[in-house]
Amino acid sequence: MTRFLIAFIPLVLVVSVALAQQGRDACTRDASRFCRAHLNEGDQVVLACLKQNRGRLSKACQQTLIDHGQ
Repeated sequence: MTRFLIAFIPLVLVVSVALAQQGRDACTRDASRFCRAHLNEGDQVVLACLKQNRGRLSKACQQTLIDHGQ
């Protein structure tokens, strides 16, 4: 059982990081298009900008926001 956990935990971490990166990739173009002025102000400011422009975002970015409770 311990061997299983030792092999399983890194796999879960890799998948989690990959999914987070996918979400970020889905909104990269929208962020640069609608929130260019805020890109250097931090993630929370960019997130607020994306939320303000929700109706103009790509379907993939909208879904990423929904998937992350935004």
